[in-house]
Amino acid sequence: VESCKFSFGAAISACEKGGEWEKALHFVGVMAQTRVNFAAIICNAAISACEKGSKWEIALQLCSEMVQCRVERSAITFNAAMSACEKGGEWERVLRLFSVMVQSEVDVDTITHNATISACEKAGEWEKAL
Repeated sequence: VESCKFSFGAAISACEKGGEWEKALHFVGVMAQTRVNFAAIICNAAISACEKGSKWEIALQLCSEMVQCRVERSAITFNAAMSACEKGGEWERVLRLFSVMVQSEVDVDTITHNATISACEKAGEWEKAL
């Protein structure tokens, strides 16, 4: 099972790096069908692939499914989802993710702050980032 999880993780990560978000999601689906347990690193790679493919809705869905599957979300998870929303012009969702991140006691970092500020600035809502 661990080697299977490693193989899926490597495939999803390769898809993420190659900008192949659809293929990354295909592997996530296969994992679910074969009941391979998800790991945070696999989910993060899939969310990042969605971010690179400008698929913020799917990135948010994966982020939510992590909670349902009891996979711990990290700063990497939230940052990838926030970047996806920021690229999609969804600044309010970025602020919501930031709020959830703080409420969930996930450490915010420079990337988190930059994504939040950038999303608000692009929307002309820079005051919200303060």
